[in-house]
Amino acid sequence: FGKGGFSSFPVLFAARLFRIPVIIHESDSVPGRVNAWAGKFAQKIAVSYQEAVQFFPAGRTALTGNPIREEVLRPSGKDAFKELGLDPSIPVILVLGGSNGARIINGQMETLASRLVEKYQIIHQAGEANAVEVEMNVKGLLGGNPNASRYHIYGYMNGDTMKLAAESATIVVSRAGSAIFEIAAWGVPAILIPIANHIGDHQRKNAFAYARAGGAVVIEEANLGPNILMSEIEQLMSSEQKRATMKDAAKAFARIDAAEKIVEQIVAVLMRHQGLK
Repeated sequence: FGKGGFSSFPVLFAARLFRIPVIIHESDSVPGRVNAWAGKFAQKIAVSYQEAVQFFPAGRTALTGNPIREEVLRPSGKDAFKELGLDPSIPVILVLGGSNGARIINGQMETLASRLVEKYQIIHQAGEANAVEVEMNVKGLLGGNPNASRYHIYGYMNGDTMKLAAESATIVVSRAGSAIFEIAAWGVPAILIPIANHIGDHQRKNAFAYARAGGAVVIEEANLGPNILMSEIEQLMSSEQKRATMKDAAKAFARIDAAEKIVEQIVAVLMRHQGLK
């Protein structure tokens, strides 16, 4: 079983030489080189985006979605607002920059901090390497602001904290990596900011694929500025109907049983292969 990427190439190449059955999974809306090659001989091909189906043989390809961490899917069973020190009457913006944070998003949020806390609460995952700097900058900008306590900064959020944050979030501002699938499963409207010039331009393509599904709006890095970001936030926050429509679209896009579907195919191929011996 391969997920693509150059690290999987030697194993897939050996499997082909030794006639070992191969199943691959493509996480992106457009396949990378290794999966595009492996798709020519793989017995089963699972894809995360409908757009990826066109790149593989129809009879061997299935839209399964992307496996999602179980710990961020199951309900916390707790009062998320109480656990995170939030006011349930004030909308919440969850900001995700990936495990390492995203400096460009951090900078925009710092600039907007004083405007945002007037009406919203912010949970900002800034990345462990950036958290101290972001906290210092935000505290400086919000010094004396009566709403300063509405801005909550995290370097890293474990699965439990992330789930609580998702349960309390009104909207999400995020990069466009694998977090898309978790955001979709949460059913939270999103503003996606894909990494510019990412390998294969995958983040940008994935972001727009998800936007076409209706779960998000996209701001490209080249167009990103505090006024544009604030405008998109305000548009979502001001329209409960738009958020409800995006929530429905997100849940329709999400496939929380992706892991089970892929495992079923792996087991089916394994049993057929064993039967031939």
